[in-house]
Amino acid sequence: MSMPRDISRRGALQMGSLMLLLGVQQIARGLTIMAVRVWPAKDYSRVTIESDAGLKTKYYFIAEPPRLAVDIEGIDLIPALRELVAKVKPDDPNIAGIRVGQNAPGVVRLVVELKQPMLPQVFSLQPVAAYQHRLVFDLYPTQVTDPLEVLIAERLKDKSQAPAALVGDPLGDLIAKQTERPAPVSPPPATVTEKPPATAATPRAPSETVGAGAGSRNKTDRLIIVALDPGHGGEDPGAIGPGGTREKDVVLQIALRLRDRINAIPNMRAYLTRDADFFVPLHVRVEKARRVQADLFISIHADAFFTPRPQGASVFALSEKGASSSAARWIADKENSADLVGGVNVKAKDAQVQKALLDMSTTAQINDSLKLGGAMLGEIGSVGKLHKPRVEQAGFAVLKAPDIPSVLVETAFISNPDEEAKLRSEAYQVQLADALMRGISSYFAKNPPLARNRPL
Repeated sequence: MSMPRDISRRGALQMGSLMLLLGVQQIARGLTIMAVRVWPAKDYSRVTIESDAGLKTKYYFIAEPPRLAVDIEGIDLIPALRELVAKVKPDDPNIAGIRVGQNAPGVVRLVVELKQPMLPQVFSLQPVAAYQHRLVFDLYPTQVTDPLEVLIAERLKDKSQAPAALVGDPLGDLIAKQTERPAPVSPPPATVTEKPPATAATPRAPSETVGAGAGSRNKTDRLIIVALDPGHGGEDPGAIGPGGTREKDVVLQIALRLRDRINAIPNMRAYLTRDADFFVPLHVRVEKARRVQADLFISIHADAFFTPRPQGASVFALSEKGASSSAARWIADKENSADLVGGVNVKAKDAQVQKALLDMSTTAQINDSLKLGGAMLGEIGSVGKLHKPRVEQAGFAVLKAPDIPSVLVETAFISNPDEEAKLRSEAYQVQLADALMRGISSYFAKNPPLARNRPL
């Protein structure tokens, strides 16, 4: 007995639809999880799931106790996702733990248990550089300590504990000597253990210098803040040398060494835009420096090129008009792409506010940046080769603080095997940190600090 023609046709269509549906489900559940990563930091903690196709999600935040629940649709629980449980370390400042389970057929639920109230951001990133699709959870603490208050508290603690012989004003003494003697100041000592002088300059407040009386009018008794910006971090490794050395690691080590030298000077404090392995967007680096009212901003990087031959250190300042060379433009474009690799939540960005901030650079700031760059370049040249004998200029986004002299230091070419080995060596890192400290001191000696709108 044969079926009516319309029934058989309808059945065939239904069967085809069912097969198509099953095919889609099988494809969806056949996603490959490439990697899972957790990046803990005081500023925020990040969880990343990388896959070969985009993941569809729904998420819920529960305030008490604080936790984030994320449903990933179209996927079954697989060992790669279970690895997230072991990725959370006991010392993570924000995440207490992660639970993973099959919530329903084709739906995996992640529950991120938090140590404190958080503002979560969940977003996706398209493939870029070495990464495929990424699902990102950024967890920001709702209660944030004011970094400027922390620096001031550290300064007051140091003053109360320091021996009487150290509670002076070496910064003001250096400035006074500079004004008394018209001759050029000789270079500071080769090591910071011999008390190198330290001062700071900023065009922020063109008022009279701190102090009173003819003998002390050039002295300062306020906190001098140097913002150090180790490039890249977290999801963004920066350049990678032929031996596997990651730029983000060596520049953080150099920044930490320089921090110790700066903090050894009374009335000075180093502020790091990142002090661990986590990603900081370019505009946030600028905002952080401005928030602590930094007197200087120094971004530390390690250069790379397509071939292993280029070598030597470079120093860059911002340019109002255009790059000083095609190489400077190429390097600026490369460094400005860090947000794409590191992963910025585009929906959370206020593009207009950021553009306004990054377009506020001033001629005075650039002039002071060139002075700072020149002082640092001269000292770096004493411990290694220079790629260019002058300060170069280009449109680096991270140098666009309108009121802070800012430079970007490319410490060496990590793509050169010999320089990669130097960057990894403790001896060279120490020499470089000493040279950067001498460069800061040399700049400060010729550019006395001005009064702030409010003293620290």
